[in-house]
Amino acid sequence: QYATTGCSLTLHHTEKPKHEAICEYRPYSCPCPGTSCDWEGSLEAVMSHLMHAHKSITTLQGEDIIFLATDINLPGAVDWVMMQSCFSHHFMLVLKKQEKCEGHQQFFATVLLIGTRKQAENFQYRLELHGNCHRLTWEASPCSIHDGVSVAIRNSNCLVFDTATAHLFADNGNLGINVTISMC
Repeated sequence: QYATTGCSLTLHHTEKPKHEAICEYRPYSCPCPGTSCDWEGSLEAVMSHLMHAHKSITTLQGEDIIFLATDINLPGAVDWVMMQSCFSHHFMLVLKKQEKCEGHQQFFATVLLIGTRKQAENFQYRLELHGNCHRLTWEASPCSIHDGVSVAIRNSNCLVFDTATAHLFADNGNLGINVTISMC
């Protein structure tokens, strides 16, 4: 199905649907969590889409930045999104708050590469929360936006913490996460 966009595999008809679901050449969906955006397009068009359709997303330059999530006490499910640009690539930083069970809320923080799965293997990210005598650190390879935030959460490829931990590191309801991107 994606031969016109670069896929050169020839598969038996029974293997085709499974491959098409993960094919690197299928259109990219809008990676912005928490929105009902139906945009689809090429990898090259993702950043342009984000800059024009999701203007509230801030982009910071550099390998080391601070991702500030404001008002973490907002009720219900909330997503904070920011972009980080370094090593000639763009990374989407996401902090997601959602209710897991019976009022128990959890926070999920992850980094996605605006790129392919193969490109994502070339990078590592580190998320750090700092507080008085406390430090919480997570290091991993970013997921590709082809996989998305939900796959990162489902595969536990993210920093996970509860509301009590968030308050331990928060300052007046704002949570600063140090984000460092490095090349492998």
